[in-house]
Amino acid sequence: MFYREAGDFKTSYVADSQTFPIRFDRYRYYAVLAVAYGIIPFIINDYWANAILLPFLIYSIAAIGLNILVGYCGQVSLGTGGFMAVGAYACYKLMTSFPELSMVVHVLLAGGITASVCVAFGLPSLRIKGFYLAVATLAAQFFLVWLFNRVPWFYNYSASGQINAPERDLLGIVITGPNAPAWATYLFCLVFLTLCALIARNLTRGTIGRSWMAIRDMDIAAEIIGVNPLKAKLTAFAVSGFFIGISGALFFALYLGAVEVGEAFGIQKSFLVLFMVILGGLGSIFGSFAGAAFLVLLPVVLKVLGVDILGWPTDIVAHFQLVIVGALIVFFLIVEPHGLAQMWRVIKEKLRLWPFPH
Repeated sequence: MFYREAGDFKTSYVADSQTFPIRFDRYRYYAVLAVAYGIIPFIINDYWANAILLPFLIYSIAAIGLNILVGYCGQVSLGTGGFMAVGAYACYKLMTSFPELSMVVHVLLAGGITASVCVAFGLPSLRIKGFYLAVATLAAQFFLVWLFNRVPWFYNYSASGQINAPERDLLGIVITGPNAPAWATYLFCLVFLTLCALIARNLTRGTIGRSWMAIRDMDIAAEIIGVNPLKAKLTAFAVSGFFIGISGALFFALYLGAVEVGEAFGIQKSFLVLFMVILGGLGSIFGSFAGAAFLVLLPVVLKVLGVDILGWPTDIVAHFQLVIVGALIVFFLIVEPHGLAQMWRVIKEKLRLWPFPH
């Protein structure tokens, strides 16, 4: 079999501890990046961009952020939709107040503002955890949605209460607004996803990530051995908020273009991202990608099979989608709590040993 470690020797600690220690995994990773950057932009169209690729890229960033908080640090959060709204409205205010700044700066600043808001709402985690922390973050979700609906300053006193992304360009190429080409918005989101994934992967493998996992596994024991729970929890909230804020800014500016906070960032959004993390796998960067891909592709596949081929009514297919997601969540929680990421790890282990018995 081609998937083998035989002959793949490591001569240094750095080589042995790299993200992809097996040569085949590295080649596969480079191949995926080559296709994503070198092929897809030339064949992409508006349908593929709006139905699959842009939602996958943006939700993957949000899932990585939530996975850092829930999967790596063990702090339950149900306020993802509200924090995405913070990123979206921060990006809108920055775009309208400072039009001379680059769109990259707007997105990064929106992520930083969301990180500070997330830290503020994460302060209760120093005293409460579990169900009570989930309720506290759920309260943050409702409070933030109410705030953006009720304070006209956030939507520049628009009569409709809706925010619209102004047209912005990067290096002479339009990336926001109705005239933005699909390949430009795709590449912009892809660059941010690549950077966020690399940052998250390195953080979770370093000292900060180990302190997060120590707090997750047993916070009292972690504090005894020298882990600072204040620093660990608040840094998890900050990094998670930064990624979620970036996803909210991209979701508003490049994907939707116009947003009404109650519809775009309601409690359903929080549960959607949480389901991505649960199905993909808690405590896994790859699981964030897998969960986002699954829940983005599921409605598209069901529409093609149910509506286009079988001729079922659209509402029946939509309800069937909810049934499938609910059943899968129950299945994974019982059979494989670590989700699709663990199933992929098991498959790789079997491939490495095939045809010998496991």
